[in-house]
Amino acid sequence: MEAMQLQPVHRIDRQIMPIIQPQYGEVEILEPEIIGSGRSNVKLPFIEANTKEVTMEHLRYECVVPVFSKDNEITISHPAFIETMWEAASRVFPNETVEYPAIRVSHVIKGRTPEAIHKPVKDLLDSDKTIYYERMMFCFEIPTIHEDIAGNRLNLTIGGVRAYNHENLYSRKSMEKFKIFIGFKNMVCCNMCVSTDGFKSELKVMNINDLFTSAMQLFQEYNISKHLYYMGAFKDSYMTEQQFAQFLGKSRLYQYLPNKQKRRLPQMLMTDTQIGIVAKAFYNDDNFALPGNGREISMWSVYNLLTGANKSSYIDNFLDRAYNATQLAEGLNKTLYGENEYSWFIQ
Repeated sequence: MEAMQLQPVHRIDRQIMPIIQPQYGEVEILEPEIIGSGRSNVKLPFIEANTKEVTMEHLRYECVVPVFSKDNEITISHPAFIETMWEAASRVFPNETVEYPAIRVSHVIKGRTPEAIHKPVKDLLDSDKTIYYERMMFCFEIPTIHEDIAGNRLNLTIGGVRAYNHENLYSRKSMEKFKIFIGFKNMVCCNMCVSTDGFKSELKVMNINDLFTSAMQLFQEYNISKHLYYMGAFKDSYMTEQQFAQFLGKSRLYQYLPNKQKRRLPQMLMTDTQIGIVAKAFYNDDNFALPGNGREISMWSVYNLLTGANKSSYIDNFLDRAYNATQLAEGLNKTLYGENEYSWFIQ
């Protein structure tokens, strides 16, 4: 595999990102420095489902921030979460381009100001209404750290998920839950490639300082070369059409196995609908379908069919299933070379 490339790229303007002071471990989010338009350069969405794209300006100036109701303590807001991750990335990769985040949200929570409590709905003005989003996911690329696998450019990517439905906002303030990751994004299709050491599925923190420290630790412990090595190995392994069909069938059966038998098998988080998306893409995907005259498909293509189907997940399940897609692809690849842990899926 070719060495990872660190190529100079013109640095973009740093737009509406935080000024964070002072030393590592003592982080204070101050008023943002506003430069540029506030839009990411991403063309394709990294997640679809029922999400929509929003800007930092919208989250910062047009949305309220929920509180823990029993003590009226404010939660860590979506903008503060994004800013903290962005600053941690900028410190760990100080000589690289850290692009503006792409942000997707879902499950809008509507409210109204105290002055408008007794107004009929038809009489409400825009200034009377409040909103926030129960679920939010963001990611930003570091395009100066990239690799090419099978003709696909992969950019180092960092992001996170916040889902207020995983918090008990009716209680007193407690540990707040986040999901954060560092991995690679396939620029052909915006599929997320998430590895074992680049993902925290339930990060619990009390404040911004804890969040910043945990993000720094994750980024520093992530092994870029190891992740790229395992993904690069996929392009040299092939699954037959029959083995792939067996995998699809067993994946459908997996959902209905008795719990005792399911516990003896590796975890498979994809839904029946997503398995159907994988089956359709096997013959029709523009980038990763079975070759026209072939009877084998590379494990790199299988991996991307799985991560492509994952874009139909809701925000709060997206990263767990992206990570599980990596586990499935790695396990199936090892099975092709004689290991048994995932053999049930293709035998």
